[in-house]
Amino acid sequence: MAKKSTAGAGKNQTASRPNEETQSALLELFVDGIKDIYWAEKHLTKALPKMQKAATTEELQEAFETHLAQTEEQIARLEQVFELLEEKAQGSKCEAMEGLVSEAETIIEDTDEGTATRDVGLIMAAQKVEHYEIAAYGGLAQLAKTMGRDDIAELLTETLAEEKETDELLTGIAESGINFEATAEEKE
Repeated sequence: MAKKSTAGAGKNQTASRPNEETQSALLELFVDGIKDIYWAEKHLTKALPKMQKAATTEELQEAFETHLAQTEEQIARLEQVFELLEEKAQGSKCEAMEGLVSEAETIIEDTDEGTATRDVGLIMAAQKVEHYEIAAYGGLAQLAKTMGRDDIAELLTETLAEEKETDELLTGIAESGINFEATAEEKE
């Protein structure tokens, strides 16, 4: 009977259980990611009231108001993550969110007040933000699971679900007629 090789088994164990050096590097990457999304969420709390004020329809204004309250809860959840990591809650500038918010501000400047076209642009800008947040929270939640931090993964997964719901809400608002109203504006 041939002797089974155990060389591959050792590699698999190493891959599933990161060594201390790898664990430390992953933790550092993870903390950097948490600092990044923390800054992003705080920056978004300054942008959402501007987007709400610029929105034309009451439905979109309410969506931005709801998202602002939700974002504040998400910031509190991130502060819980910092506590669980025994880290100071502090942000690290998120270039991506800064760019996305800048793009939303440009849409406000470049569209006429009170038009469906402005709302279409705001929805598109807001969905870009949501998609960035979905990617960030999805990656961070999975990394937390990989590191054996299910407590943190649970908090991040809760936020991830909220971000997906907001994205779906924005799609629903666009499909409810705003996109068609904007098309009609262009024909006038």
